[in-house]
Amino acid sequence: MENGFLPSTPEITNQTGRIITLWNGAWIAAIVVGVITWGLMLWCVAAYRKRKADNKLPVQTRANVPLELMYTIVPLLMVGVLFKFTAEAAWEITDNTAEADVHINVVGKQWSWDFNYVDDDVYDPGVQAYLTGEEGVEETLPTLYLPVGERVEFTLDSRDVIHSFWIPAFLYKEDVIPGITNTFQVIPQEEGMYQGKCAELCGEYHASMLFNVAVVSRDEYEARMQELRDEGYTGQIGVDEYSRDQVVRITEEHEEEDA
Repeated sequence: MENGFLPSTPEITNQTGRIITLWNGAWIAAIVVGVITWGLMLWCVAAYRKRKADNKLPVQTRANVPLELMYTIVPLLMVGVLFKFTAEAAWEITDNTAEADVHINVVGKQWSWDFNYVDDDVYDPGVQAYLTGEEGVEETLPTLYLPVGERVEFTLDSRDVIHSFWIPAFLYKEDVIPGITNTFQVIPQEEGMYQGKCAELCGEYHASMLFNVAVVSRDEYEARMQELRDEGYTGQIGVDEYSRDQVVRITEEHEEEDA
């Protein structure tokens, strides 16, 4: 969303406001520096241009210590200020010390996602959706359910290659790396349906590695957990395991290839 000439966003999570503020501050600083720099350049072009009948060389200045100190110190101060605000925001965004209400383990794989709901001991197997361009394909995507207003801790693992777990509306993404477990926390604050995707080129069907994110009430969240239990998706899918749905799909694909 936009507010005037600067982007803005609703408080979709507890971090989106902080991220947008940092983004806008950086852009305002860049615009101010750009205007001053361009203004000085244009002023020099106009003030010191070669005039008619002026065949003399301009005065050759070897050094100007105050000027050199200024254009060394000022950029250093600017970088220092930018670093300060960026480091403070990054520290808050990546702080995982708070006690989480919900724990979800996300397993990236070529080319979908498995969602383990750790606290409820159920899982949702992600079956790859093939993008045909037809309506309704989004409904076949894996859907991650999150309870609104509760602190969710994600642990991210990869079953094969490097992926990147990205929910654009949350303004945050985290790499999913084989052999390394990355963790982050977030509090969804706006109910609704959002889109997620892999942000790391991971193979032939990378573009199909999409998922939905449903931020719902606690009652709806509990109802979804019960649906998964009723469907038999109890327990957790390990990093090196495949669900029965995935085994069936892989078998069918091999049979089609052999045929």
